[in-house]
Amino acid sequence: MRPEQAALFARLQELRKQIQYHNYRYYVLNDPVISDYEYDQLYAELIKIEQEHPEWITPDSPTQRVGGLIAEKFEKVQHPVPILSLANAFAKEEVQEWFERISKLDERVRQADFIVEPKIDGLTVVLHYQDGFFVKGATRGDGMVGEDVTANLKTIKALPLKIPVSPLSTLKVPSSLVVRGEVFITIKDFEELNRRLEAMGEKTYLNPRNTASGSLRQLDPRITAMRPLTLLTYDIVQTDEEPPQTESELLERLYDFGFPVVESRYCANLSEVFEAYEDYLSRRDELGYEADGVVIKLNDITLANQLGVVGKDPRGALAFKYPAREVSTKLLNIGVNVGRTGVLTPYAILEPVEIGGVIVKQATLHNFDFIAQKDIRIGDIVLIKRAGDVIPYVIGPIIDRRDGSEQNFIPPKQCPVCHQAVEHIEGEVAWYCVNAACPAQVVRNIEHFVSRSAMDIVGVGINLVEQFVQAGLVSDAADLYRLRKEDLLKLEGFAEKKAENVLQAIANSKHQSLTRLIIGLGIRGVGEVVAADLARRFKSLDALMSATLEQLQSIEGIGPNTAQAIVDWFQQPRNREFLEKLRACGVWPVESGETPEGRGQVFAGMNFVVTGTLQRFTREQIKAYIEQRGGKVTDSVSKKTHYVLVGENPGSKYEKARSLNIPIIDEATFLRMAEGAKE
Repeated sequence: MRPEQAALFARLQELRKQIQYHNYRYYVLNDPVISDYEYDQLYAELIKIEQEHPEWITPDSPTQRVGGLIAEKFEKVQHPVPILSLANAFAKEEVQEWFERISKLDERVRQADFIVEPKIDGLTVVLHYQDGFFVKGATRGDGMVGEDVTANLKTIKALPLKIPVSPLSTLKVPSSLVVRGEVFITIKDFEELNRRLEAMGEKTYLNPRNTASGSLRQLDPRITAMRPLTLLTYDIVQTDEEPPQTESELLERLYDFGFPVVESRYCANLSEVFEAYEDYLSRRDELGYEADGVVIKLNDITLANQLGVVGKDPRGALAFKYPAREVSTKLLNIGVNVGRTGVLTPYAILEPVEIGGVIVKQATLHNFDFIAQKDIRIGDIVLIKRAGDVIPYVIGPIIDRRDGSEQNFIPPKQCPVCHQAVEHIEGEVAWYCVNAACPAQVVRNIEHFVSRSAMDIVGVGINLVEQFVQAGLVSDAADLYRLRKEDLLKLEGFAEKKAENVLQAIANSKHQSLTRLIIGLGIRGVGEVVAADLARRFKSLDALMSATLEQLQSIEGIGPNTAQAIVDWFQQPRNREFLEKLRACGVWPVESGETPEGRGQVFAGMNFVVTGTLQRFTREQIKAYIEQRGGKVTDSVSKKTHYVLVGENPGSKYEKARSLNIPIIDEATFLRMAEGAKE
C-alpha cells in the first residue's frame, strides 16, 4: 500500500472510531461532546473515503447501519443457551412466597442481596460479538430458537457495532460474547411517530411495544431504519472470559464495554426490594419508556445458577408486575356527555374490566374525529389504557377480532340532553350545544364554580348541584347565594345541621380571591394561571369587563383566541346579568395592590416535591400555584429539595425525605407559608 493510501486508510479507521464513540455519547449516554454539524462532517468524510475505496468497507462501519438486501424470510438461530422467561408475581405476598421457597432450597438466600431493574416492555434480543465485532443478532423466539434480525439491529444507533466503544478503553475484549437486551421505542418517540403518520394520513399504532416488535421484524432493513428503535442491555448470556460473579459487576462490565445498560437499584434485603418497587412504580411515567413491572434478581450469580430452573423460569429471579394499565374489552355502546361550555364529548360504555386494581365500565373517546380516524365501532374489542390516576381512555380497536356484527357510530345531530340542534365550527374538532339554557350546561357550570380550583364551596358537589337545579332553586351559580335554610330543608336528605353547613360554606366563599372567581366564571381558555394574571393586571371585574383585545393580548401567555373568548364572554347579556347578581349578593372581590415581588414571589428559589393527595389542589394546580410564587416543583427528592409537601397516603418520597432530613410540611403549613407567615 502506497504511503498516501496508508495514510487514507488510517484516517478511515480513525473516523470509524470517532463516529462510533460519538454515537455512544449521543444515543447511549445522552451527552454529546460535538455538535450535529461536526458529526455530519465526520460522517460525510467517511462516506467519501468508502465510496472511493469500496474494498475497505467492513460490516462494523457506521455506514453499514442502514440498508442491506431485503430478506425473503428470517433465518432461524439456535441460541447458545436457553433464553429463559421469568415467573410473575403480582403482590408482595407472592414475592415473599418466592423468597421463602428458594430459601428452603438454599439457606444462603436468607442473607442474599438483590438487584432490581425496571422490566422493559419491549422485544428481547440476543446479540453476538466475535473479537469485539457485532456479528449476529436474534429475537428470543421460543427461548431455544430465534429469528436472525442482524441487518435490522444494525440500524439501531444505540447498539455498538464494535466494543469497547471508547477509543481510550483498556478493557480486554472477549473473543466471544453474547449479550441479552431489550429493543423498544420511547414513549416520546412513539407519540412523535404517530403524530407524523397521522399528518400523512397513514394508520397510527396502538402501543410502543407492538410497534417495536413489528419494526424489528421487517424484511426490509430500510423500513426498520425509519423507526425510532433503541436498546438497553441487562445480561451476559455467554462469554469465554471469566464471567462476572454478581449482577452488579455484570451491569458494570456491560457499561464499560459501551452497551446501553438498564437502570438498576442495589438492595441489601427483601425489605429494600419492596421499597425499590414502590419507588419505580411512583416513577413509572418518568422512565421515558413503557415498563410493566420490575425484575428482582439475586445479586450472587453463582447462587442464582445453583438454584436452577423450574419449567422455563430461573428460580433466582422474579418479575414483580405493576398493576395493569392496558387491557382489552368489548365496546358495548358509545354515549355522549355535554360539558359546561356545551362541548359534546363521546365516551365508551364498556364490558366491565379490571385495570390497575379498578373496575372500569367507561372510558374516554376524546372526540368524534378520533372515533372516525381509528374506525372504532360499537361491538369492537378495544384496547383501553389507564395511566396512574388518569381517566381510562380507548387506544383503538383490535380489528383482527371483528366478527362482522360491529356497527359504525353516527355522531348525534341533536343535543342528547335538551334535544336542540348541535353546531360545528369549521376548523375545530369539537361539536357544541349552543343552547345556553341546556340543563347539562347549567349543572356543569355550577359544578365548576363550586369546585376546589374555583370558589371551593366545601360539601357542594355535583349531586347537590343537580338536586338544586332539579328542584328549581338555582338556575346559575349566583342563585346559590340566595338559598335559604327553609328551601334546603324541603329537599330529600337535608336536616338542620346539613343545611346550616351548606349555607355556611356558601357564605364563606364570598371571601375567595378575584383569581378564584375568574376561574369560576368558566371562560374558555382561562385556567388558574391566566386567571391569576388577569386578577393581577385588572384588580377587579369592573376593569376586566372593560378590557380590550389589545390590553388582554399584551399579557404574556394570552393569545388572540383566549383574548377573544374573554371579550366575547363579558359581552354576552346573559353573562352580564349573572355578574350583576353576584355583585348584589356581595360576591365582588377586588385584588389588592400587592406586587409579584411581594407575596407573589414568596417561594422564590425554593424546590418543592409533592407526594400524596392534597385537599385543595390537584397536582397540576399545586404546580401552577408554586410556580406563580417563584418556586419550582420537581419529581424526585434530593439534597436540593427545600420542602416535601405531604398529603394523604404519601408514597416513598416521604420516607426518602425523612432519610435525607428534608423538611416535611402539610397543606396547612404550606398555605401559611404562601401567605408569607412563618412556619
